[in-house]
Amino acid sequence: MGKKLPLWEFTILVAVLFSMIGLATDAMLPSLAQIGKSLDVTDSNKPQLIITVFLLGTGLGQLVMGPLSDAFGRKPIVSLGLVIFIISSLYAANCTSFQSLLIARFIQGLGLSAPRTAITAMVRDLYVGRMMARVVSLAMMVFALVPAIAPLLGQWIAETYGWPAIFIFLGLISLVPLVWMVFRQAETLPKEKRRPFSLAAIYSAFKQAMTNRRVIISTIGLSFGYACLFAYLSAAQQIFVVWLDTGHDFPKYFAIIALVAGAASLLNALLVVRIGMWMLISISFGGLAVVSLIIGAGLQFGLITGSGVLIAVMVWSILLFVGITFCFANLNAMALEPMGHIAGTIAAIVGAISTNLAILMAIPLAGLFDGTGITLILATGGLCAVAFLVNLTNPRKV
Repeated sequence: MGKKLPLWEFTILVAVLFSMIGLATDAMLPSLAQIGKSLDVTDSNKPQLIITVFLLGTGLGQLVMGPLSDAFGRKPIVSLGLVIFIISSLYAANCTSFQSLLIARFIQGLGLSAPRTAITAMVRDLYVGRMMARVVSLAMMVFALVPAIAPLLGQWIAETYGWPAIFIFLGLISLVPLVWMVFRQAETLPKEKRRPFSLAAIYSAFKQAMTNRRVIISTIGLSFGYACLFAYLSAAQQIFVVWLDTGHDFPKYFAIIALVAGAASLLNALLVVRIGMWMLISISFGGLAVVSLIIGAGLQFGLITGSGVLIAVMVWSILLFVGITFCFANLNAMALEPMGHIAGTIAAIVGAISTNLAILMAIPLAGLFDGTGITLILATGGLCAVAFLVNLTNPRKV
């Protein structure tokens, strides 16, 4: 069932499936403190785990879902993952303790690890190199609309129906891509190109990945990029509400950041075919390092004060989203370009390693919040500087 979709519809489907992770993350942001309070959490930084545990599930789940998609095809694995996500969302809505909610969030992450991995492999099945980066960039442009509306939507749902209703909404909205995938999208991996699911096959793919210089360096770059983004998302509510005192308007500021960053995805799609993936990655990491260190130092030494603090943080946030958007699309494309024959497993390995390394960095980074986000801004600059230097050694050609 299904057929090869026209490019525009396939790009939108990819964007919707990518967006599920963003929706499941960003819709929770305004309600983290409320959830922690209702579940008797006393440590104000602990509700951040609602975000990071979910991301941990997406990272670990990819190690299984990727090889499964190489063995049984992309379509059934994406569908299975969405079903797991729907069931775990309904479970999360009925949790009465913080520990059980974290378990539900981890399972949610496991479910969405399927589309996270298999969809990337589907794009690689159909496109390669700069064209793949262009498709991902266009999808990311649509994906960027999610952070623009998800916090506002999540805030409204929580205030109107209570925070458990957010999870019910997530489960119901997931039916849309599930039905779309089942009835519209054809399988992109022919049976003759599938690889048996086995530990030996996974080890073989891992060995190929870890002996390929481009895959290794691109994965390291993704790890640093994800770490910056995950730390920011985990601490965003505290940064805007506690430090910058935006109160109820936090989702509106977040929407502005996301909408401006979304335009960057279109810019990346236009630029990547002209100047290439490597150059865009280098410019993004290098630029973020410089901007983060300048703004962080300005805040630290009192050179930026008053209303200028909010403006500076908004500018930094927008540039962070723009730069990381550029890096994600191009680093993924660079990592998968030489590995098309095992795209699902490689996407899983790259995704799992980069996500979990990022979480190891992001948790202590987000925990640095001490009433201001200055330390996080400076740490982000340091990570981006290291990522820039690492990317200089990334081979430009396969």
